[in-house]
Amino acid sequence: MKTTTRPNGSAREDQDELRPHYDFDYSTARPNRFAERLSKEAIVVVLDPDVATIFKTSESVNQALRTLLVAVGSLVEPQRSQENAQAAVS
Repeated sequence: MKTTTRPNGSAREDQDELRPHYDFDYSTARPNRFAERLSKEAIVVVLDPDVATIFKTSESVNQALRTLLVAVGSLVEPQRSQENAQAAVS
């Protein structure tokens, strides 16, 4: 097995095996503070860091993807969710 050095300088062997038992203290768990931001229809996609430097918001990603879909002919007219359509009107 490969040995690694810990930040305090001590070496140990990497453990590739799972422990037979794990104790989790769920009494200290907190609700996901980001959960309410997502709608039921939303799909979460993780951007690579180089792409994320260009697209700072989900709206900018959606706009770019809709433009691409129109350009390749996959969509006649981009469909927006009601929330986005209302935001565009106001």
